[in-house]
Amino acid sequence: MAGEQWPDPLVLERRRERQMDRRDALKTMGLLGASTLLGDSAAAEERASDAEFFGVLVDTTRCAGCRNCEFVCAETNGLPDPPDDDSVLEQERKPSVTQWSVVNRYETDRGEVFVKRQCMHCNHPACASACLTKAMLKTGRGPVIWRESKCMGCRFCMISCPFDIPKFEYNSPVPKIQKCRMCWERLAEGEQPACVEECPEEALTFGPRRELLDIARRRIYKSPDRYLNHIYGEHETGGTGWLYLAAVSFEQLGFRADLGTEPYPELTKNFLYSVPVVFALMPLFLLGVSGATKRADESEGIPDEHHG
Repeated sequence: MAGEQWPDPLVLERRRERQMDRRDALKTMGLLGASTLLGDSAAAEERASDAEFFGVLVDTTRCAGCRNCEFVCAETNGLPDPPDDDSVLEQERKPSVTQWSVVNRYETDRGEVFVKRQCMHCNHPACASACLTKAMLKTGRGPVIWRESKCMGCRFCMISCPFDIPKFEYNSPVPKIQKCRMCWERLAEGEQPACVEECPEEALTFGPRRELLDIARRRIYKSPDRYLNHIYGEHETGGTGWLYLAAVSFEQLGFRADLGTEPYPELTKNFLYSVPVVFALMPLFLLGVSGATKRADESEGIPDEHHG
């Protein structure tokens, strides 16, 4: 995909925000009802979009467990170096505030299988739909990013994510939400995600999601004994940007099999409707604090920097 220039997702988002009429703005900022909490308008916008999402196909039959993806992810994103010791493979790990990508080893019916895990970059991300300030943003080409300057700390993104991906820095004096961003800065420059570029076994393939699905289907068709006839992420939770092929059932590889095919923004309403009023009103208070702080920063000449 080298050489392709992407529109800056932040510029596109600002343009969409300017196009909101006063009625929609008042609805979003002033009425803290269920539709606001769920971001129904954002979910509808994503469904109506005909943008071509990009993603990554993970072929677990090719992964050798070298963990190069872990190390290059840390280097690219300024994270601490992962443990350089394969003993970490002895237990299942999840992405954390200091490690956005992890490789796990599973003993399966067909032997040892290695699986890379990170944010799934859902087509209709519950985290972005639940975010009152659009700090968690589904960009027009696929990556789901977090923007520090817009976050008010409600952590609805953590509650809403069916994959338990966004992580909060509880021990930091200036906490952030940490998660994989699919190297969206690199993508904006026409480059691939760093993990894809550094995979020696070509277990990771980057490209338009439709093309990745075609590649996956061809591999299944040509080698039915090698692959399970299931592309994980094609339909789960309405579809995800990261897609997986495997030789065994995905339950054996630590994946949830109970997610269904409906986009999660439609399902999280059942939880958010039950949130007590005090918790429902707190984000509005925090939003006011966030706005006041931002205005104070601007009056002092502090730039509004965006951190993916």
